[in-house]
Amino acid sequence: MGTERPDLELGEGGSTGRTLVIVPVLTRHQRNEDEHSGRPRLGRSPEARLEEAVGLAQAIDLEPVFTDIVMLADPKPGTLLGSGKVAEMAEIAKEAKANLAIIDHPLTPVQQRNLEKELNIKVLDRTGLILEIFGRRARTKEGSLQVELAHLNYQRGRLVRSWTHLERQRGGAGFLGGPGETQIEADRRLLQDKIIKLKRELETVRRTRDLHRAKRRKVPFPIVSIVGYTNAGKSTLFNRLTGAGVLAENMLFATLDPTLRRVQLPHGTTIILSDTVGFISDLPTHLVAAFRATLEEVVEADLVIHLRDISDPDTAAQAEDVEQILSDLGIDAEDAEHVVEVWNKVDLIDDATREQLLQATDGPPISISAITGEGIPALAELIETRIAGKLANIEIVLHNDQLGLLDWIYRGGDVVEREDREDGSVALTLRATQARRTEIEARLGGAA
Repeated sequence: MGTERPDLELGEGGSTGRTLVIVPVLTRHQRNEDEHSGRPRLGRSPEARLEEAVGLAQAIDLEPVFTDIVMLADPKPGTLLGSGKVAEMAEIAKEAKANLAIIDHPLTPVQQRNLEKELNIKVLDRTGLILEIFGRRARTKEGSLQVELAHLNYQRGRLVRSWTHLERQRGGAGFLGGPGETQIEADRRLLQDKIIKLKRELETVRRTRDLHRAKRRKVPFPIVSIVGYTNAGKSTLFNRLTGAGVLAENMLFATLDPTLRRVQLPHGTTIILSDTVGFISDLPTHLVAAFRATLEEVVEADLVIHLRDISDPDTAAQAEDVEQILSDLGIDAEDAEHVVEVWNKVDLIDDATREQLLQATDGPPISISAITGEGIPALAELIETRIAGKLANIEIVLHNDQLGLLDWIYRGGDVVEREDREDGSVALTLRATQARRTEIEARLGGAA
């Protein structure tokens, strides 16, 4: 589908060259609620937002040649920014020989088109930029399919009727057919066909992932999932605990696809550790939906480690973003038995700042440095303490009328010992999680 817009041409390594990064900041009365979710917006400073936007641009090798924070008292429906600011940006883009402008704010299709026309360069909003990064980071087939699905859903919303190439009509079928469908209708139909195909492929991947989960439940190793804001140090902590070689760089969204490894904790407890995609503020809704299969690893987890970059000035706002996404997944971030908050990068703050931060919290969380290893033994001990109570040996007796449950029990649990008794009953010793024990007791109609 050709367009008349300037193209974002990725060169070697994905570089587009010179880029403008603009962060629009709405006035207070307009920032009370998020435009999409309706929840209160976070008090992140404009400077921190600009720094993050620059980091996102650099994550795909863009070169920011001009950055600016634009205060907006009256957002314009046609361009978001005022005409004076747009004219100023056009002049700057021409002088700096920029070929891309990043607007760190959601843009409507009309706003994006109008800005591209006025600036004469490609324009990406925050959603489009995150999609570009995710497209670069995806390594597995599942990750690639999820990114492509999210990108197509985003692209479908960009089909604006005022784009001239979309107004052309295609001929109707047969001699007596009508004028036929317009190009925009044809493009929408092609996009919809691709989306349906991708959803089918993702459904196949989802079923495969469900089978893998079922196998893990059969050998009931508890799952511990690491979540956190992007660049909080999740992959570094994952490598520290597992000895794996997962990519861990000081870069936003350095890794995208989930990674799972078996880990034996100091006192012998075995767990499955899961490293997930980093969260970020204003993560596009359709992107969260596309990555639902990946994020289900978090939903299935027996314990969630919420890792925070405590050295970041906006760590509190970042924590709220993570907690909101966890809430959207049905996980209560306030459940201290299920979610453990861990402060990372304590090596980057002084003792006085650390003490001040601890005093400001209700309870002292675990403080670590994934890069130096500080606090890692205490974290491993905490994980084992939480998990050990969830795995236990249970003894059950299946009477003659319950033997039909044998296959179900073997498929979903680790049978340690079996005794076939003379009266036809079967005594089993199982090693199972607390949730599995409750399920077995419900099936048997009594306590195990």
